[in-house]
Amino acid sequence: MREKWTTANIPDQRGRVAVVTGANTGLGYETAKALAERGASVVLAVRDVDKGERAAARMTGDVTVQALDLTSLDSVRTAAAALRSRLDRLDLLINNAGVMYTPKQTTRDGFEMQFGTNHLGHFALTGLLLDLMLPVPGSRVVTVSSTGHRIRAAIHFDDLQWERSYGRAAAYGQSKLANLMFTYELQRQLATHGTTIAVAAHPGLSSTELARNTPAALRLPLTWLAPLIAQPPAMGALPTLRAATDPAALGGQYYGPGGRNEVKGHPRLVTSSPQSYAVAIQQRLWAVSEDLTGVKFPVVQSKQDSFPSGSASTT
Repeated sequence: MREKWTTANIPDQRGRVAVVTGANTGLGYETAKALAERGASVVLAVRDVDKGERAAARMTGDVTVQALDLTSLDSVRTAAAALRSRLDRLDLLINNAGVMYTPKQTTRDGFEMQFGTNHLGHFALTGLLLDLMLPVPGSRVVTVSSTGHRIRAAIHFDDLQWERSYGRAAAYGQSKLANLMFTYELQRQLATHGTTIAVAAHPGLSSTELARNTPAALRLPLTWLAPLIAQPPAMGALPTLRAATDPAALGGQYYGPGGRNEVKGHPRLVTSSPQSYAVAIQQRLWAVSEDLTGVKFPVVQSKQDSFPSGSASTT
């Protein structure tokens, strides 16, 4: 019988500092709330500061708010500078915020909205904050992906911004595949330092606001089916929380719900798609992401992989 990991398994977080993006609602809110309840000092990094303040008021513990709009690299840089001025260390960076199935549109920097927000915004934020983490033993970068990384997903280097054609699901899949490839390549680079690790997670199917852009043809069926097949945000947040706090977690691992097809259930180690482990594509995506964001990471590239391709996580 599999272990039913819950928030009761979260170790004491006193003395630890966590930044959680998109933490005013849904999975991010539940993640930040659980960390604060266990004693962490938590920063809610959110686009709408008023909503962030209201969310913080509903939490117990040391919770503050930082403005962050992942659709703007200027905002990402401003937020990173503000965090660096107020924090002398960072134990947990949880890249949780995201958009899903948006109509065709771009970020303020001209990137396709889903790729720009879900991947490039978090890529830049991580690079700008990482030197606060490298000296901290046990620090972790946790990036939230999705089972959507398997659906019509590929890294379309010939049209990353979907300028020639656009499909909501395929663009979302690309962004979530990019989240995993970013995690695996970041871990490969971090392995030379031995303090910070990179871990990924996905929530399964959770009832959150993320699906508000679902096409109309699917919205009504999902409205009826969601209560039957989806799990509440508090359960959906558990894989992220386990990736962030389980003492046994290793760099390059991937956590998701343990139920059938990883739709719901208590978190366990899972495996991502075979293409997500393609080292050459990970490294090419990394180089392109650095060029697009202008952010270079304070890490030395490792000459050897930190885990064999395809074996970063096991069931």
